[in-house]
Amino acid sequence: MDELETPIPDKDTTTWALILHLSVLSGLVVPMAGLIVPVVIYILKKDQLPGLIPHAHVIFNWLISVIIYAVISMILLLVGIGALLLGVLAILSLVFPIIGAVKASEGKVWVYPLSIKFFK
Repeated sequence: MDELETPIPDKDTTTWALILHLSVLSGLVVPMAGLIVPVVIYILKKDQLPGLIPHAHVIFNWLISVIIYAVISMILLLVGIGALLLGVLAILSLVFPIIGAVKASEGKVWVYPLSIKFFK
């Protein structure tokens, strides 16, 4: 998979990057939290921890991509394959943040596959 070359981050950056990736899963507990919590963490920590910015861009790219893919899948429900695509999208939305968090704990920025690159 795709990883970005970044300098070795400090412990705080690594910890907050891990939290940032896992915060996407907060939407499983509270609706819309998976969209709001990563943005709040980014806004609060971006100046203190510049190494967090590449992780945030990866996550924001994924979140925007998921919304686009979900809309397309809902339209394809009319054709009959939308349900399958929504199921795959749901699984990827669970797996990718976990892999991203593991990579972040290793000090790496993992670019989620299938993400459309809105932020570099």
